[in-house]
Amino acid sequence: MPGAACREAGRYRPFRFRMGRYNTAVTSEKTKQVELLRLLTARLERLSVDSHWARRANGLRGNIVKVLEEADAGQEVAAERLELLINAAFEILRKAAQDIPDLEELLKRK
Repeated sequence: MPGAACREAGRYRPFRFRMGRYNTAVTSEKTKQVELLRLLTARLERLSVDSHWARRANGLRGNIVKVLEEADAGQEVAAERLELLINAAFEILRKAAQDIPDLEELLKRK
């Protein structure tokens, strides 16, 4: 697996998507959902490794990548599946954001 070798060598590069490239099999309403999934994937990738939610986010991100690859290959992706992934990604990001300590509260304690 080429990604593992790069990771071990310290040259890990996250998966990048081709933005703005659409397949005709994806309808216009699904296009917005697919682009939102691309954005959410990038946000999930940026979660801190120390976060409790990082492991769940990684699994969800892998699932989103599979769906995006299907959409880019021209395969039909169910709207329900897209909606489920979008909702799950927002939920993880919301919970991860709640774990971030409030800077003002930390400064007040000192």
